[in-house]
Amino acid sequence: MTNGRITGNVPAAPGHFILSIALPATFQEPSFGQFVMVRNLLNGKAMLSRPFSVYGFHRDAHQSALELLCRVAGRETKLLSGLKAGAGVEVLGPLGNGFTIRKDVDRIILAAGGVGVAPLSFFLKERAKYPSKAAVSLFLGAKNGEIASALVKGLSDTCAVHIATDDGSLGFHGPVTEILAAELYSCDFERTRILACGPTPMTRALARLLADKPIDCQVSLEERMACGVGACLGCVVPVRNSHGDAMYKRVCKDGPVFDLRELLWD
Repeated sequence: MTNGRITGNVPAAPGHFILSIALPATFQEPSFGQFVMVRNLLNGKAMLSRPFSVYGFHRDAHQSALELLCRVAGRETKLLSGLKAGAGVEVLGPLGNGFTIRKDVDRIILAAGGVGVAPLSFFLKERAKYPSKAAVSLFLGAKNGEIASALVKGLSDTCAVHIATDDGSLGFHGPVTEILAAELYSCDFERTRILACGPTPMTRALARLLADKPIDCQVSLEERMACGVGACLGCVVPVRNSHGDAMYKRVCKDGPVFDLRELLWD
């Protein structure tokens, strides 16, 4: 664990906030798709750690600055949403395996559900560091237009943005995988890669959509985690190994990014 200090806590949309944390200059630089475990101290007592994908990262000669896009989903995240500047937190990470970018692709499609946009936004912010010159487009699904607008703020300057909302208040009315399905008609499957992060229903729908399409797709899974380092086995998911046999892997240690076709759904 590394001790950090809150430098900003900004509401992004109802139930969502952006947490900025100052860390030592020696904190390891994360790659996009990696995550950190964060816990705060309440009356000197450590609360449970919670996992968050890295949303932004900067470093200067004096300190590192970590940004997290968070959604209030329980007691610990509710407490984190109320932290003021100067409050202390503990950060473990960066953890897990992130996305990889092939040099030979002409197009990268980013598919996100809700705060699953966080690691994909990090890629867009750090895009100049990666060798690919592929055209990039983002497909985001969210509960409503207010949340969707907040989650894609500033991203339209970096890529084409397509939005789907559950209530139809912005963009397409329905699942984001439905507008993605229409987009795939114009894709060269061999030279396109999909990078995705979102809730399980979205990932499952994406697996169905791509079942008969020879297109590479990496997904970052959202699972409950306790330790973040593979010790507790609380985040295992069924996968298919290289021989086609079923087995389990840990999202925190073996992921969170997996080849979509490696995952088992039944």
